Amino acid sequence: MQHEAHAHHQHSDHTTTHGGHDGHAPGKVGWGMAMKATLHCLTGCAIGEVLGMVIGTALGWGNAPTMVLAIALAFFFGYSLTLWAVVRAGLTLKAAIGVALAADTLSITVMEVVDNGVLLLVPGAMDAHLSDGLFWGALAFAFLVAFVITTPVNKWMIGRGKGHAVVHQYHH
Repeated sequence: MQHEAHAHHQHSDHTTTHGGHDGHAPGKVGWGMAMKATLHCLTGCAIGEVLGMVIGTALGWGNAPTMVLAIALAFFFGYSLTLWAVVRAGLTLKAAIGVALAADTLSITVMEVVDNGVLLLVPGAMDAHLSDGLFWGALAFAFLVAFVITTPVNKWMIGRGKGHAVVHQYHH
């Protein structure tokens, strides 16, 4: 608890000196910060989804259980990237879990709804195999669409001190 107070104290000194996160006053968040937060989210989602699809395919599962596993792993890896960063910054695992949930839940949810929705809409994508260009092309397209839609969500959240703004106070 003492270290958390210390980390918060350092953050308040930083914002006083530099006028907010990355030089932005609260409420005036640039697109660059939102894109960085969304890229972080996309990285965890992509790792989890691809791993889930590989595992589901290797086990001969159908589309629905494979998609459920891929989504669960997307959340796991999305949260894990944040957990790793804030634990390295000195938070306890319990505190880091709270930060990760606050920072990533909406972003990962939007990312997953959009990219899985796109995959369901691309003809043949759900039946394509890992060795098919259609699979990888549809997945890349789905991630691109999800990135474009999730970035404004992250910008809105960060501008209100939510989402990845919660994580930034622990960066040194």
